[in-house]
Amino acid sequence: MVAFTYLAVAAAALSGAWAAPTAEAFGPDLPDFEVGAHNLARRQDYNQNYKTGGSVNFSPSNNGYTVSFSGAGDFVVGKGWKKGTNRNITFTGSTTQTSGTVLVSVYGWTRNPLVEYYVQEYTSNGKGSAQGQKLGSFESDGGTYEIWKHQQVNQPSISGTTTFWQYISNRVDKRPGSGTVTMANHFAAWTKAGLNLGAHDYQVLATEGWGNAGGNSKYTLTV
Repeated sequence: MVAFTYLAVAAAALSGAWAAPTAEAFGPDLPDFEVGAHNLARRQDYNQNYKTGGSVNFSPSNNGYTVSFSGAGDFVVGKGWKKGTNRNITFTGSTTQTSGTVLVSVYGWTRNPLVEYYVQEYTSNGKGSAQGQKLGSFESDGGTYEIWKHQQVNQPSISGTTTFWQYISNRVDKRPGSGTVTMANHFAAWTKAGLNLGAHDYQVLATEGWGNAGGNSKYTLTV
């Protein structure tokens, strides 16, 4: 993720204040991930906000989350699901951006190969985390998505600091409100473009912001 690189730098300084995960726990009522100094780790109790400045107020629920933020340097919060997910995700809610860069995406990782992926539904600047090489576009769920790939070199990941690829679907017509994301369509389009995925680790709907970000998100999720 674009903001994650900067987030990890702050994590190195703040990691002493962040609790480590106590178990390998998954389920619809459990949160997605914890940002640590050198990796992303699952945890049972998501009761912290991850930020490098400003104000970020995150409130998870059993089937969604709300977050409000102002003057935020970098942050990412969200709600996730267990291993092995390849499902349709329906979200209802809204995101408002007043400053900085804000995006809402389905975000996840696979292993073997190690891949960090995004399906960006809303980007305040039209691009969000999309960078690197554009490989084409395709239609899904009533909209057009651009396909991007980008290599992260010696960056934090769910497997520690290493080199890995990012695959990104960027929706051209922004959708900050409600809709369904048919993940199988994105995986198929990526495969057709030569982007291979591994075994799915986890998946999350996330709100992310950086660059003095201001705004709010509120979403209810159905999977």
